Amino acid sequence: MKDALLEVDLAPGHKTGLLLKNPVMTASGTFSWGFEFARHFDINALGGVLSKGVTVHSRAGNQQPRVAETPAGMLNSIGLQNVGLYKVIDELAPQWAAWDVPVVVNIAGDSIDEFGEMAAALDGVPGVAALELNISCPNVDVGGMEFGQDPVAAGRVTRAAVRKTDLPVVVKLTPNVTDPVALARACADEGAAAICAINTVLGMRIDIDRRRPVLPRGRGGLSGPAIKPVALRIVHDVARAVPVPVIGCGGISTGEDAIEFLMAGATAVQVGTATFANPRAPLDVLDGLRAWLRKNRVSDVNEIIGCARLPG
Repeated sequence: MKDALLEVDLAPGHKTGLLLKNPVMTASGTFSWGFEFARHFDINALGGVLSKGVTVHSRAGNQQPRVAETPAGMLNSIGLQNVGLYKVIDELAPQWAAWDVPVVVNIAGDSIDEFGEMAAALDGVPGVAALELNISCPNVDVGGMEFGQDPVAAGRVTRAAVRKTDLPVVVKLTPNVTDPVALARACADEGAAAICAINTVLGMRIDIDRRRPVLPRGRGGLSGPAIKPVALRIVHDVARAVPVPVIGCGGISTGEDAIEFLMAGATAVQVGTATFANPRAPLDVLDGLRAWLRKNRVSDVNEIIGCARLPG
């Protein structure tokens, strides 16, 4: 049997669109800017690449240590370390423009207006295919979850960005709320092309010898296999509640993981923490997905999207 068709559309009906050659993307904050990985494998084999979180001005990030291992995962408190918006536009985007894979820039504003300003600045920049609004980072004092825990604020941020750009706008949700579906609906109502679920889950580790938290900020974002069931549940619930595509993220490291998310209703998936142990993890996920589709005689990956979704 021939390999299945893998093309998926993350912005159907959008003026510029966001068509992926396959559903496997990287996750923001885990793939740097992509250049290091591009030296080791064909990055164009991926469906999409997410940049690190970008702020208007460069940031050094939080105090070290900023990462701690946990059972079946890791905690991070990076604090949006990045080179700043205008260095991304002037120096990084021209390099992305030479790639045959769409690059989605994750942006994090300190205010609603700043999200709009960043969206406007990135509009039409060669090498930038779409925006992902970071309203869910748990490791900063201003912005982040401040916007992502309230549907009204999340909707206002989405509207501010959508009105200032022709690029598709993806909104990344936090799981650290009672009702992520309400957040997703608010963002979709304000023009989000797609919803990404989820960002990290708030967690903590204690150093029992020092009798202090391992991370200087105390808490950090838990990622990895430990959060997969949480992410899968939220993707399922959001996908049946909103009319736009959903991107699944959280604990994906194999083709089988990706298939679960697709069956739950995700149109694409992001591979994140797995790349720290295995830089080729996104390619391995893609190979596993392709092999499963072939084995099960599925001719088009779109046939399984949402097939396990419960009515509701």
